[in-house]
Amino acid sequence: MPLYPEIEPYDHGMLDVGDGNHVYWEVCGNPRGKPAVALHGGPGSGSSPFFRRYFDPAAYRIVVLDQRGCGRSTPHASAYDTDMSVNTTAHIIADLELLRRHLGIERWLVWGVSWGSVLGLRYAQTHPGAVSELVLTAVATAANREVALMTRGGGQFFPEAFERFLAELPEDEREGNLAAAYNRLIESSDPEVRARAARAWTDWETAMAPAPPRSIPRYEDPVFRMGFARTVTHYWGNDHFLGEGNEEGVVLRDAPLLKDIPGTLVQGSLDFGNLLGTVWRLQQAWPGSELVMIDDVGHNAGAADVVDALIAATDKYAAAR
Repeated sequence: MPLYPEIEPYDHGMLDVGDGNHVYWEVCGNPRGKPAVALHGGPGSGSSPFFRRYFDPAAYRIVVLDQRGCGRSTPHASAYDTDMSVNTTAHIIADLELLRRHLGIERWLVWGVSWGSVLGLRYAQTHPGAVSELVLTAVATAANREVALMTRGGGQFFPEAFERFLAELPEDEREGNLAAAYNRLIESSDPEVRARAARAWTDWETAMAPAPPRSIPRYEDPVFRMGFARTVTHYWGNDHFLGEGNEEGVVLRDAPLLKDIPGTLVQGSLDFGNLLGTVWRLQQAWPGSELVMIDDVGHNAGAADVVDALIAATDKYAAAR
């Protein structure tokens, strides 16, 4: 099932969400179609025109946005004077509600990838009346144990890269939450310290890429690299701002709150997060959800079989108005 053709937005803007932040949004597809919103990963990656192509443009009114601090939203997290204290999960959820009301949407399908799946789940748990369905891929729940797996736990599988990752930190910062330790470097007043830390962080993420060539072109953009590393470490180092009890996962704990929302989870069998059984546990705790496992694929929403499953899901839900 191929991607839908490339399309351009028919409307876009910058929404003043408070705290000096303006969030970029755009809408494409059918103005009278079923509303859907696409949530990007990271946190801090920014959106992609590619997201528009997971939806039938004749059936959907497709909303895409750049979350606070990234993409075309302002101010950008790469700027040292950007206030990160007003960039939290609660702030982004509030931004989604502001945007939904701004666009006159009563309920929308929420599509999310990676961090976008976390955000979509938490948004649906806290605003169930605003969500018609969920379609999620590269699924995570932002539990602290997931962060530990992606940092210290990854060292078991990529020991050479992990040694380089640790070497950037002062010796007394090499225990405990490594994301928080890196965030302290990225918040340094010394621009050289910040730049080295951002590079080391993205080098570590690149080392964990599932197959060669292990390169991620956007990490070569110093503005993207700094904004992304700053935002990810800000969230990962602060329990994703989900509060106490996030060791096993607040999002997973509250999965039963999704009982009245249909959902499809599309997951690569080689996704690193599967080592914790997260997506299976989520599906078991969420009545009305389905899990589609894709063989021989990692954390990748663009793999052909993943694309097929995601489009099958959005096509299925298009008829449920």
